[in-house]
Parts: sequence; C-alpha cells; structure tokens
Amino acid sequence: MAVITEPLQNQADLLRRGLADLRTEDAELAAILDAEVRRQQHTLSLISSSCVVHPRTLVASASVLVNVTAEGMPGKRHNAGCENVDLVESLAIRRARELFAAQYANVQPHSASNAVYQVLTALLEPGDTLLGMAVEHGGHLTHGSLTAFSGAYYKAIQYGTTSDGLIDYDKVRLLALAHRPRIILCGATAYSRAVDFKRFRAIADEAGAILLADISHIAGLVATGRHPSPIDAAHVTVTCTHKQLAGPRGGLILSGGDANTKIPGLRTTFSRLLDQAVYPRMQGAPAANMIAAKAAALGYALSAEFDACMAQVRSTADEMTKAFQARDYEVVGGCSENHTVLVCLRGGMTGAIAQAALGHCGIIVSKHRVPGDPRSSLVTSGLRIGTGALAQRRVDVHGSRQIVDLIDRILSTVAPLGEQDYTLEPILLAQFRSEVETLCRDYPLADCL
Repeated sequence: MAVITEPLQNQADLLRRGLADLRTEDAELAAILDAEVRRQQHTLSLISSSCVVHPRTLVASASVLVNVTAEGMPGKRHNAGCENVDLVESLAIRRARELFAAQYANVQPHSASNAVYQVLTALLEPGDTLLGMAVEHGGHLTHGSLTAFSGAYYKAIQYGTTSDGLIDYDKVRLLALAHRPRIILCGATAYSRAVDFKRFRAIADEAGAILLADISHIAGLVATGRHPSPIDAAHVTVTCTHKQLAGPRGGLILSGGDANTKIPGLRTTFSRLLDQAVYPRMQGAPAANMIAAKAAALGYALSAEFDACMAQVRSTADEMTKAFQARDYEVVGGCSENHTVLVCLRGGMTGAIAQAALGHCGIIVSKHRVPGDPRSSLVTSGLRIGTGALAQRRVDVHGSRQIVDLIDRILSTVAPLGEQDYTLEPILLAQFRSEVETLCRDYPLADCL
C-alpha cells in the first residue's frame, strides 16, 4: 500500500490517491475495470433496465461517506459524527420530492426490490393476499412470483395481459373483487404501453386495497412528464435509481397525497410506518455514499439536459418500433409508449440465440418471453429492447434505423442449431462487429464515459 505522507484535503485528493494506489498495488483489478470501460464504449447496450451513470454520480458514490455508520434518519441517528450524512440525506430527500412532486421520500433502500419488500412487510402480515402482475406477462419477481419472497411469504394472485399484450384491467378488477387483496401491485419490467395508475387506484378503492406502484423502469419518463405519474394515484410508489434515472444501484420509496393519512386498520400514517419498515425492520445502517450518489443523480434528473435525454428515449423507442415493424417483426402491444420495444422473433429464432449472437457482434440485448410463449424463460421467443443508453448516445432517427437494420441482418444470417446453439460465419461476425464499432464512434458516450 502506498504510504500516505500528506493529509487529504478534499474528495478530489482522495480519488487521485486511490486511483494511483489501485494502479500500482492492484494492477490486475485495475486492468479488469479498464477493460469494462472499453467494453461499454465499444458496444451498443439495448438493455431496458439500465442507463450509463453520469461521472458526477460515480464520484459521489466513491465519497468518504462510506466510512460513516449512520443508523436512523436525519437528525435521529444512533451514532455521532453524522452531521454531513444528515445534510446529504436531507438533500437527496428534498430532490426526490421535488423531482416526483411527492410529499414523502425515503432514500435509504439499497434497491427497488428491497423497497418493494420493505413496503410489503410494513403493510402485510404473513399469508396476506397481494395481487400483482405475472412475470410471464411482464411483471417483476417481487410482485408475487412463486420463486421470490413475495410469492413464498404471501398469498400471491397474479394478473396478466391480453393476447395483444395489453394489461387486462377488467380481469384485474374481477380478481381484486374476488380475492380482496390487502395490496395491489402495478408497474412492470417488460411492458411497452403506459400504465393507467388512476384506473388501478379505482380498482384498489373498490376492493378496499392499498395500491403500490413500481416505476423502476419508467421513473425518468414519469419525472419529466412523459408518462402518467402514480405519485398521487397510488398510496405508495417505489423506484430504483439506476435504470432511467442513470444513478447508483439503489431504491426510493415515495408517497403523494396519502403520505400523512392513516393506514386503514392501523393507527399510524404511511410515512411513519414506511420509515420504520426501512429502519429498523429491514435495514441497518444505510449506504451513505450511495445516498450521496442518489443526491447527485436526482440533481441531474432535475436538469434540462436530463429532460432532453428522456425526450430522446421516447423518440428512439418510436423509431425503433416502426423500423422493426417495417421488417415484419411483431412488436408486442403494437407500439411503445415508454422506452421498451418487446419484439417477437420469427423463423425458429429463439431469444437465447438472438441474445448470444447479437452480443458477440457487440449489441447487448435481453431475451424475453412474449404473450403465449411456449418456450421457457431460459430460451424465450422474444427480445426486450430498451432505448435508455441509446438516448445517452444521442442516437437519432437515422441511427435508430441503422441499428434495427443491423439487428435484422445479423439474425437473418445466424443459423440456429436447436434452441440455444447457432453458427455464424467468422467473416460475417467480423463485418458486423466492425459496423457496431462504427456506430459507437458515430454516437459516442462522450458525456458519460
């Protein structure tokens, strides 16, 4: 380890010293991290669940706040020495409330999954009924999947989509009235249309349920007014900070008009019970450095630059949808009203093969099941494409069409050998990889990497 001969004066000194020490004392790890920077620069990410973190957020995540143990809430810590943590967390809370027009925000959850479970454990007893969207129809594991805590610990009833890939609100209402769940979960991980939060609230009110909205995939669009907001429609809203908000891996719990109302059947408010669910029920000391990174990301999300990026997210999704349809691919839902384009593959092509082949060519996508899919989640018959990282590259109409054309040519060239194996001529692989490199140069991640 390098010998420290001078006291640190500021965050910049710390980062410079740490970087120098990493390169001299742990060259193996430094080389891997450098390789990942190059990989991200020279591949096109179409992963719908992530964006590229802004450099200021990376710096904040590496702050000395990681050294502080700070159980509790601002002004109510169990340890001394938390005055700067209090300032950072209060700043993050203020920015979260401003960004989403919320009355309440808790910025401590380590992830959106944690945030969902914290809300569930606050409002449900073991064995209580919840109603959520099935994974095979675009829902998230935390929304009641039998393979997850939410499905194993509670009685989970699942709703889905129609054959056209649209949420069946009439079926949701019938299930809610038949089962009278304590909580209804809405929001999705692979759904291309807008979610009608007001309609969900009407169903919840009729069934006597609490409505929990998960906007992890659409938080940026919600924050900039490009998707209806659930903040006042739902009793509680959760989101992650690393997908559309381009922040650190972490979660938020939010509430609007219901924040300070009494919870049905209890003698406390949503805001008070939610704080208690995060700490001490589910988490110990928060990751103070990640709260600083959340504050940085939320500050960036309030900027005109971020608003322009979200506009690009939407326009790129529209252009890619039209380009796929022009090549006779079926797009689930018929269009995209957010950042997601869910594409049905054809000609015996599986999602597993498409994901692998495109990845070898430098285009990173996610395989995904589509409505009525006969294949398992390990194989699938579709691709889930997102436009967040493309928008950060400022991919325009021409670029969107080029990318779809390249995807189509790659998949048309691949020869499937079963459900997961394939062949692709080396000379064609090299050609496609070169075209991806050109697109990466034409649309660089200059502001992020």
